[in-house]
Amino acid sequence: MASGGGRYRLSCSLLGHELDVRGVVAGLYPPGAFVSVSRDRTTRLWAPNSPNRGFIEMHCMSGHSNFVSCVCIIPSSDIYPRGLIATGGNDHNICIFTLDSSAPLYILKGHKNTVCSLSSGKFGTLLSGSWDTTAKVWLNDKCMMTLQGHTAAVWAVKILPEQGLMLTGSADKSIKLWKAGRCERTFSGHEDCVRGLAILNETEFLSCANDASIRRWQITGECLEVFYGHTNYIYSISVFPNCKDFVTTAEDRSLRIWKDGECTQTIRLPAQSIWCCCVLENGDIVVGASDGIIRVFTESVERTASLEELQAFENELSRATIDSKTGDLGDIDADQLPGREHLNEPGTREGQTRLIRDGEKVEAYQWSVSDGRWLKIGDVVGSSGANQQTSGRVLYEGKEFDYVFTIDVNESGPSYKLPYNTSDDPWLTAYNFLQKNDLNPMFLDQVAKFIIDNTKGQTLGNVNTDFSDPFTGGGRYVPGSSSGSDMLAAADPFTGSGRYVPGSTTSTGVPSAGVDRFIGSGIFQSAPFKTLNIYFPKKEAVTFDQANLTQILGKLKELNGTAPEEQKLTEDDLILLEKILSLTGNSSAEGPTAHQLQTLWKAVNWPEDIVFPALDILRLSIRHPAVNENFCNEKEGAQFSSHLLKLLNPKGKPANQLLTLRTLCNCFIGQAGQRLMMSQRESLLSQAIELKSGSNKNIHIALATLTLNYSVCLHKNHNIEGKAQCLSVISTVLEVVQDLEATFRLLVALGTLISDDSNAVQLAKSLGVDSQIKKYGSVSEPAKVSECCRFVLNLL
Repeated sequence: MASGGGRYRLSCSLLGHELDVRGVVAGLYPPGAFVSVSRDRTTRLWAPNSPNRGFIEMHCMSGHSNFVSCVCIIPSSDIYPRGLIATGGNDHNICIFTLDSSAPLYILKGHKNTVCSLSSGKFGTLLSGSWDTTAKVWLNDKCMMTLQGHTAAVWAVKILPEQGLMLTGSADKSIKLWKAGRCERTFSGHEDCVRGLAILNETEFLSCANDASIRRWQITGECLEVFYGHTNYIYSISVFPNCKDFVTTAEDRSLRIWKDGECTQTIRLPAQSIWCCCVLENGDIVVGASDGIIRVFTESVERTASLEELQAFENELSRATIDSKTGDLGDIDADQLPGREHLNEPGTREGQTRLIRDGEKVEAYQWSVSDGRWLKIGDVVGSSGANQQTSGRVLYEGKEFDYVFTIDVNESGPSYKLPYNTSDDPWLTAYNFLQKNDLNPMFLDQVAKFIIDNTKGQTLGNVNTDFSDPFTGGGRYVPGSSSGSDMLAAADPFTGSGRYVPGSTTSTGVPSAGVDRFIGSGIFQSAPFKTLNIYFPKKEAVTFDQANLTQILGKLKELNGTAPEEQKLTEDDLILLEKILSLTGNSSAEGPTAHQLQTLWKAVNWPEDIVFPALDILRLSIRHPAVNENFCNEKEGAQFSSHLLKLLNPKGKPANQLLTLRTLCNCFIGQAGQRLMMSQRESLLSQAIELKSGSNKNIHIALATLTLNYSVCLHKNHNIEGKAQCLSVISTVLEVVQDLEATFRLLVALGTLISDDSNAVQLAKSLGVDSQIKKYGSVSEPAKVSECCRFVLNLL
């Protein structure tokens, strides 16, 4: 059924979810019902309230321990005639629900990161896509195959009507067609992450992406059409029943309806991210957004909301604030905008946007053809209409900035303007500046550091002059002083007066536009980096070597008195352990005897309450080649690692957890230890990451070091699955660590993982690690944190 010829208007708003609604899906019992999932960790089933309008929440399901990201319906079968609901979450799991139980029927485990997309096929087949770069095919409760080939998160999956054909869309910008688990074809064309897929028929499908475009493809490979209309990331796409018309939702606060290849209606919502949509059998559209509200839109007059509800929705929309910098409204020069009288002229097409100036405010309106009037869609922020005289801000190309730096790249070349607002991201500004002016990207960290140094915590009347020029080490680039005012005169970008150049400090304490004492002019030289990357890729494992041997042995003897009778050590045993300790720091010393090693193993198996000094001896002695080989060899390794896994138990004693992590780190020093650690990587890292939530900084440092040592091994063997697990650990632990030493080790691990591996770089980007670490670029003490961070950001 094609959607009719009317305009879509609000039918109802459904409250229930407490956080972003990330997925909606229709097509299950009772007819007309749909399911929603949210960051609030719940799944809700909504059923029509009456023949005409509204829905009631029939059922709330929970089973995920983290955000729920996606949902799909598994069609009815003999066993489950009403079908099943499948949900994917940030806890890496997929929960399968029946329609009448709030707990999962079963949980599918196997993905190593967030499950962000699901699609069902015939005979109960389920296809899942994950941030771990894979898609998996499940039948009932078993994983049948893993589709490997993408180099970044798999954001979208669809099973095609033709049996055995599957589609995956990824943050690596490509779409892949799979048959029987093998990649048959790759579709290239999107310029950014592919976020959504929709099937038109057996031979055609649609895709949408972060590049703000929608593409129509034939499964043979060619792109038939590209649709433009949205002004930001497009998150979801849904097709009307039995036709080629479709709807899309995006980060530009809008839902758009497309008919015959044209965007025929734009509906703005009072939320920034419009995450998801689905079309009901009757043609109504269900939309989920970042404000936690589900809204249903309809063409049917009977199902349209009451006048009071429509007015309330319009009021809510008019109160929204729109950031002019999001790109949704284009470049705004507030001075040139017309006044309210401009709204007397009718619009020319549905969804047309018009900006007007009302005193000092800028308001945005949208034309509604059906209402024959302009609807206010919000106040525009970041465009106050003030000028340089009234705001103390700099005008450049008709827009206001807190700073406009002038930078000379070489003596004969032109000057470049670098406009910047303190609310901007310095790294993004620097990146865009280099891109726009076709300058060498190797200067990214220098330009960004320059911006940070020259704007850090600074209001226009409060100038600190301690910074050095990030390019040459000379006096920093600052605006020239203006007499008779305690405010820095903003550089005039058109005449060059008072412009920002490296200068020597005058008696006022403000650098003037003078001669740089290092290179003789205010020139930005293409000089090599001041700092060499000494941090990564790390080639050798990092170990924990420091110890007070007297204290360790003293504690061991003290606790030996409380050990169970059969586990007590004799005087001879204690002497043997003392001997082991004496040779730990000397790898060339003769190895320990079999009797000594048996004694150590006996002590390491003490009860949990008293085992920690024995673990400390193990931690130190495992560095000796003979001890490493003895415990980590193929024959003994499994028993050894399973014992350490037990000691890593999140409910166990922190002292044991810490010393076990340090022991694992020290295992990497020997070849046998490395082999064992790599063979047990999945289980060891999965257990170790459970310790992230405590506040013990030494455990965080040890956890970061373990990840770093895995990164060292993975750097050598380019195992993308292993790297995906390590990146996931790094990303997860970075969320919680406070200690900068732990942060530093995670940054080194990250740099080591992605060095010389474009796939790993893509994977890190798709997990959003780049935005996660930016804040460490401005850490002043210790300097190694910010330096290492900037080198990592250069790779990303």
